[in-house]
Amino acid sequence: DTCQNFHCKRGKVCHADKQGKPHCICQDPAACPPTKDYEHVCGTDNKTYDGTCQLFGTKCQLEGTKIGRQLHLDYMGSCKHIPPCTDYEVDQFPLRMRDWLKNILIQYYERDLNTSGILTEKQRNKVKKIYQNDKRLVAGDHPVELLLHDFEKNYHMYVYPVHWQFHQLDQHPVDRLLTHSELAPLRASLVPMEHCITRFFQECDGDQDKLIALKEWCHCFGIKE
Repeated sequence: DTCQNFHCKRGKVCHADKQGKPHCICQDPAACPPTKDYEHVCGTDNKTYDGTCQLFGTKCQLEGTKIGRQLHLDYMGSCKHIPPCTDYEVDQFPLRMRDWLKNILIQYYERDLNTSGILTEKQRNKVKKIYQNDKRLVAGDHPVELLLHDFEKNYHMYVYPVHWQFHQLDQHPVDRLLTHSELAPLRASLVPMEHCITRFFQECDGDQDKLIALKEWCHCFGIKE
């Protein structure tokens, strides 16, 4: 099978011609495997797709058209009304996001105490200092004032989580720049819960070059170093 080790990008599948030579062709959306309701996704055309296979197959078939260029994964789950993000809300967003990132790392560290594998040894050493700090604000739904006070008082606890998330996303390629597609996994999973994340990322791109550099990312989160 010449297609066995032949890689195609999302939305395309391998097809061998009469000579057995592999080629990438658009995935037929109708031929995508059946999905569960929780696997539905919302496209930027505000249309619900059964899953990412159907969405990217549709995008591939529209390749070269304006609609195809504009179609992306918007967020996980069926399409619903996402309220606009106010100036006040987008100003408060970094407070909640920083706290969330810190607690994600704490959870990973706690899991690694029993079965290591999520964090590297270097990462565990970094998070250990946060985990063992008795001044750490525990996970919870805290008021904005408390989050702001904690950030000002325990600033050093938030530096590494912000850097860590950037490098988790900066993968294709690793170039200290975040593209739309690199941001998509984080953004798509958070939109239904954090409706300000799209505007936040747009405003993070200070020079409007459609790339978020590490310096821009840190500036958005209030990290000075």
